[in-house]
Amino acid sequence: MNIQQTLEQRSSNQCELCGSDSGLSVFEVGPQSDGSVEQAVLLCETCRSQLENPQSLDLNHWRCLNDSMWSQVPAVQVMAYRQLKHLSATENWAQDLLEMLYLEDEVKSWADAGLSEQDEETAATLDCNGTLLQAGDSVTITKDLVVKGAGFTAKRGTAVRNISLCANPEHIEGRVNGTRVVLLSCYMKKSN
Repeated sequence: MNIQQTLEQRSSNQCELCGSDSGLSVFEVGPQSDGSVEQAVLLCETCRSQLENPQSLDLNHWRCLNDSMWSQVPAVQVMAYRQLKHLSATENWAQDLLEMLYLEDEVKSWADAGLSEQDEETAATLDCNGTLLQAGDSVTITKDLVVKGAGFTAKRGTAVRNISLCANPEHIEGRVNGTRVVLLSCYMKKSN
């Protein structure tokens, strides 16, 4: 049996991340894959294209990780961990799943080894003082900001709790006056 047939048998002819049964192909899990079944997963065309082109990310598609992260296959666990880690920068649900996920030390090392390259490409979101902001942080507005389309001004000194990060590292999302708005991180100061 070749690697494709072995993976099809292991996965019951379904994508090991989302469960789709169309356009399946072998995906080697790096960073130093040896081409073995243990270091490969069977992915559908949708998962593969979004992993290879993160700009085309469909966030709702990746809610499937809620199921696949519990796989007993280490390569699937690694892929789920890496994708949740990537999504957790902007998505609270992904952060919640990531906090529930447990990996054996060896599998976690493998997963982290592949992340170092991705993390270097991702720019950090910083406040006005250069402090790193993360999803769930609280910030204070440092300048009166007119909120376009909402008809109000976000006043200096207003606290914004439980922020979410955006794909653009210069933006954050949060609630001001009961309305969810996108704010510029350069006008925010991290609260303690």
